[in-house]
Amino acid sequence: MDLAVIIVNWNVRELLRRCLASVEASARASRLTVTIVVVDNASSDGSVAMVAAEFPAVRLIASERNLGFTAGNNLGLCTLSAYPEDEQPRYILFLNPDAEVISDALGTMVRYLDAHPAVGIVGPQLRYPDGTVQPSRRRFPTLATAFVESTPLQRRWPRCGVLRRYYMADGLDDAEQEVDWLVGACLMARREVLAQVGGFDEGFFMYSEELDWCRRVKAAGWRIVYLPAAQVMHYEGKSSEQVIPARHIHFQASKVRYFRKYYGPLAAETLRLFLLATYAWEWGEEGLKWLLGHKRPLRAERLRAYGQVLCSRLRSPR
Repeated sequence: MDLAVIIVNWNVRELLRRCLASVEASARASRLTVTIVVVDNASSDGSVAMVAAEFPAVRLIASERNLGFTAGNNLGLCTLSAYPEDEQPRYILFLNPDAEVISDALGTMVRYLDAHPAVGIVGPQLRYPDGTVQPSRRRFPTLATAFVESTPLQRRWPRCGVLRRYYMADGLDDAEQEVDWLVGACLMARREVLAQVGGFDEGFFMYSEELDWCRRVKAAGWRIVYLPAAQVMHYEGKSSEQVIPARHIHFQASKVRYFRKYYGPLAAETLRLFLLATYAWEWGEEGLKWLLGHKRPLRAERLRAYGQVLCSRLRSPR
């Protein structure tokens, strides 16, 4: 088998339908032998019934609870490991359900890995639905990155050197290049990579898991390449935007966990307290605007979200 595609889904039925159709079309265009595994994380929108009815060739795993992104992908990997050796895929693609494969992107990535044995992971150019490039190339974050990225400092200082370095703003979006890590909406890896470094760290419920995984892959001596010749449309965050407070909590708690893992407990605790302080500040700002009568429904929604973040104390859910 050329390729196995693992998709972890949660309540994005219509996007999942488009995703699966695009995978099948790209596989046909590229003349690849492909198996697709969908792990559904207890969706309530009819996703399971849709896959069963419209994509009978897909291996469907319907979980009774939301396992999260990391455990869902690892469950898909366990399913593949049960296949006989002669049916094992050469490559494995982790694909978000809110992604749509364009043309023969699957074949382009497979052929690239065939031709470059030192490359362990390859990722395509991601595009927004309007066709513009969605930045997905990254360098490993420093501790300074953690205090700026996705905090109020980023909104006030969006073009600072720390972020330009992190987002690789000194490179070209249309140039093939080696990177530290790639956004995990679409990542293709060799089976040998997974055999060597394992799957995703389930201590990350969602967010930062691909960063941690790529770091382990690089440490094992493999190269990671951004390949703009392959393109995938990414609708970005359509699952997580359904639960805004949980998205904030998971994103920031995972960030803290990553820095605890690689920088130690003191750095992580300092970061956690800083992040909580920023949410407390924003909660106060929103409360003042609510008292002044400015867009009260919006302010009330944000107050609830920030309040939940503060109550979580940004502790990892696992």
